[in-house]
Amino acid sequence: MAAHGKLRRERGLQAEYETQVKEMRWQLGEQLRCLELQGELRRELLQELADFMRRRAEVELEYSRGLEKLAERFASRGGRLGGSSREQQSFRKEPSLLSPLHCWAVLLEQTRQQSRESAALSEVLAGPLVQRLAHIAEDVGRIVRKSKELVQQLQDELLEVVSELQTTKKTYQVYHMESVNAEAKLREAERQEEKRTGRSSSAAPANAAPSTTATTPSADAGPLRKSSLKKGGRLVEKRQAKFLEHKLKCTKARNEYLLSLASVNAAVNNYYLHDVMDLLDCYDTGFHLALGQALRSYTTTESHAHTAQLQGLGSLEEALEALDPPGDKAKVLEVHAMAFCPPLRFDYHPHEGDEVAEIQVDMELREEILPRAQNIQSRLNRQTIETEEVNKTLKATLQALLELMASDDGDALDSFQASPSTESLKSTNSDPGTRQAGRRRGQQQETETFYITKLQEYVSGRSILAKLQAKHEKLQEAIQRGDKEELSWTQCTKRRFPKSRHPRPSSQYNQKLFGGDLEKFIQSSGQTVPLVVESCIRFINLNGLQHEGIFRISGAQPRISEIRDAFERGEDPLVEGCTAHDLDSVAGVLKLYFRSLEPPLFPADLFNDLLASAELEAMMERVEPVGQLLAQLPSAVLVVLRYLFAFLNHLAQYSDENMMDPYNLAVCFGPTLLPVPAGQDPVALQGRVNQLVQTLILQPGQVFPSLADLPGPVYEKCMAPPSAACLGDTHLESLGENEPELEAGSPAQEDDTEKGVIEAVACFAYTGRTAQELTFQRGDVLRLHARASSDWWRGEHAGVRGLVPHKYITLPEGLQPDPPPEATAPSGPRRQCLVPASPEVDKAVAQNMDSVFKELLGKAIVRQGLGPAATASPSPGTRSCLGKNKGFFRGSGVPTSPQTSQPHGPDLAFKPH
Repeated sequence: MAAHGKLRRERGLQAEYETQVKEMRWQLGEQLRCLELQGELRRELLQELADFMRRRAEVELEYSRGLEKLAERFASRGGRLGGSSREQQSFRKEPSLLSPLHCWAVLLEQTRQQSRESAALSEVLAGPLVQRLAHIAEDVGRIVRKSKELVQQLQDELLEVVSELQTTKKTYQVYHMESVNAEAKLREAERQEEKRTGRSSSAAPANAAPSTTATTPSADAGPLRKSSLKKGGRLVEKRQAKFLEHKLKCTKARNEYLLSLASVNAAVNNYYLHDVMDLLDCYDTGFHLALGQALRSYTTTESHAHTAQLQGLGSLEEALEALDPPGDKAKVLEVHAMAFCPPLRFDYHPHEGDEVAEIQVDMELREEILPRAQNIQSRLNRQTIETEEVNKTLKATLQALLELMASDDGDALDSFQASPSTESLKSTNSDPGTRQAGRRRGQQQETETFYITKLQEYVSGRSILAKLQAKHEKLQEAIQRGDKEELSWTQCTKRRFPKSRHPRPSSQYNQKLFGGDLEKFIQSSGQTVPLVVESCIRFINLNGLQHEGIFRISGAQPRISEIRDAFERGEDPLVEGCTAHDLDSVAGVLKLYFRSLEPPLFPADLFNDLLASAELEAMMERVEPVGQLLAQLPSAVLVVLRYLFAFLNHLAQYSDENMMDPYNLAVCFGPTLLPVPAGQDPVALQGRVNQLVQTLILQPGQVFPSLADLPGPVYEKCMAPPSAACLGDTHLESLGENEPELEAGSPAQEDDTEKGVIEAVACFAYTGRTAQELTFQRGDVLRLHARASSDWWRGEHAGVRGLVPHKYITLPEGLQPDPPPEATAPSGPRRQCLVPASPEVDKAVAQNMDSVFKELLGKAIVRQGLGPAATASPSPGTRSCLGKNKGFFRGSGVPTSPQTSQPHGPDLAFKPH
C-alpha cells in the first residue's frame, strides 16, 4: 500500500508540473497572438489612414458633400479596423482605451467639419502624407516581424530552460533511487554480518568442551568460519563504499536540480516582469512618434488652409498630444491580463521521501561549491557591467532612431511654416528631396537593425543575470549554513573519500594511442571508450563544468605533453596529481587526442554529405539525415562519439557560468573532429562544419543510437571521484589482511640479517602509489630481501623498506629467483598462482646494463657468499595470489588481459570456497 501511495503521489506531482508547463505554453501562445493582433491593428490603422488620405484627396474637389459622405463612410466601417475578435471590438467601442484609436476617432469628427478644401490641399494629401503613411506601415511591419522573431526566440529559450528542469529532476530521481537501493543492500549485508558474527560467537563455547583428541575437526572448520567472516566483512565494506558513492551522486544531482529550479523560476520571473515590457516597447518602437508626426503634418496643413476650423483642429491636436505609449502598454496588459500575468513558481518536488529541500555543502562537495560560488560571483560582476553598457548603448540607439523617424516629417513642416501657401509643399516632393529621403530611410533601417540587435543582447544578458543571481544566492545560503556547522576543516578532511591509488600499469598498448587508429586501438586494448577520453571527461565533469573558457583557453604545452606521455604509457595521470589548475591542459589533451587520430572520427568520404545535411534550415530536419549518415560508422566509433557529444551537451548547459554555449564549443571542436579534406577551402567550409558540430551537441539523443540499439558506456552527468568501490573484487582482496605488513617510511633495522639479499638495478623510474610501495629513479640500486609475489619483491632503498615491482628492475646475470611460494588451503589441495608471468626485459636495456650487473654480482658474492638458490627465499607468511576477475579488471581506467596483466598488488592470496 505504501508503494501505491508513493506512486499516486509521484503521479500527482508530475501532473501538477505538466499542468504548469501547459498553462505556461498557453500563456506564451496567447502573448504571441496578442502581439500579432496589436501589429495587425497598427497595420490596418495605417492602411486606413493612407486610404483615407488618398480618397480624401479625390473628394477634396467636391467640397462639403463628398467630404461628409466620406467621413460617415469610414465612421461606419468598423469591420476592418479592429477585426472581429472580442478584444479588438472592445477597443473599437471605447476609442479612448488606446491613444492611436482615440486619434482616429477625433480625426473623423474633425473631418465632418471639413467641407471644402483647395486643389493645393488635395495635392498635399495625395502626395507627401500618403507616402509617409506607407513608410510608417512598412516600418511597423518590419519592426513587428523582427520583434515577433525575438519574442519567439525568448519563449523557446524559456521553454528549453523549463525542459532542462524536467531533465535534471529525472536525473535526481534516478540517482536518489540508486542511493536508496544501495542503502538497502548495505543494511542487508550488515544484518547478514551480524548473523554470522552471532553464530561464530555461539559456536566457540561448544567447541571448547570436547577432549583434546576431538579438537582436530573443529580446528579444520575454524579457518572456514574465519574465511566466511572475512568475506562478509569485505562485502559490507564494498557495499558501504557503493552506498557512499551513490549518496554523493544523489546529493550532486539534487543540488543541480535545486539550482536549475532556482534558475528556471528566476528566468520565468525575469521574462514576465521585464522582458515582456521591453518587447512591448519594441513593438511600439517609433510608431506613436511617426504617426504623430504624420498627423501633425496634416493638422498644420489644415490649419493654414482652413483657419475657420481651428476649433476642430484643436481637438485633433489634443488627441495627438494624448498619444501615450506607456499608457497604451498598460491598457494592453490590463485587457490581456490572463496572457501576461506571471505564472506560479515551480516548487521543489522531493523524490520518494527525500526530505532534503536545500542545497547541501557536504564535506566532499565543499571544495567544488566554494570555487563555483566565486566563479559565479565574478561572472555576475562582469555580466552586470556588460549589461549596463549594452543598456546605455540601447538607450542612445533608441534616441537616434526616434530622431531619424521624426526628421522624415520635419522638412514638410519647416517648409509650410516658412510660407503659408500650400504651393511650398510641392518642393518637398522633388527629385533631390526624394534622394535625401531615401538616404535618410536607409540610415533609419540600419539604426533600426542595430537597435533590435542591442535589445536582444540586453534582454539575453538580463536573463543571464537573473539566473546567475538566483544560483549565487542559493549557493551563498548553502555556504553560510555550512559555515555554521561545528565540524572543523580538520574533521572535514578526515571525512573525505580516500583516493584510490591504483598500481601503475606496466604494459604497453599494441596500437598507438595518440595519432593512431581508434577502431584498431579499441579492438587491441579492450577499452570500449579509450582511457584518455574517459579520464579527461571525468576530470572535467568533477572539476571544470563551470570553468570559464573551457576548451577555448589553451593549456600549458609542457603539462599537455606530460599528461599525453603518461596516457601513452598506459597510466592514468588524472586519478591523482592533477588539480583544477590543470583544467585547460586536460581539455587540451582531449582535443589533441581527437585531432591526432588517423583516420579522423568522421571519414573524408562522408564529409560533403554531412555538410550538405547540416545546411537544412530547421534543427529537427537536420537530425534524421545526419543520424543516417553517422549510422554508417563502425559501432566502436559511434560509442565514443555518443559519449563525447553527451558530455559536450551537458557542458553547454553551464554556458551561463563557463561562457561556452553550443556554438562556442562547436567552434572549438569543429576543426578538431572534422578536418577539411585536402583540396577544399577550409575558410569557406568552416562555418558549415561548426553548424554540423553544433547540431550534434544540441541533439545527441536524437542523432546517435540509444543504449538499447548500441550497447556501450553512456556518459553520466553526476559523477563521483574514483573510490575503492571502483577497483573490483581483486583490488578489494588486495586491501585485506593478506597485504605485507610494511609501511613506507619505516627505516631498516640495524639487526636485520643480510642473508638472502640481492642487489638489483632499476631500469625504469617508479613512483609509489600506496604507502607500502617504494619510489625510485632509473639506475638506482635496490636491495631485495624476499619475493612477495610473482610481481612484487620485499626490498629496501635508501634505508626505507617497502615493495618493489618486479617489472621495473633487472636482476644480476645468473641469478634466477625461485618462483613465488604456493599457498595451501586449510582443507584443500595445493593451488598455484595464476598471475601471468612478467614480460621479458628489453634486450637493449639489458645489454646496456650488463657491466653494471656483473659488478653488482661480484659485490654480492664477495659480501654474502650466496648462490642463486638463496636469492629468493620466501617469507613464511607469503601465499599465492588469485583474483576473482582472473586478470581482467580496470585499474587506473585501463582494461587488461591475461597476456598484458599488470601487477595486482602483493600477496593477493587465494581464498578457499
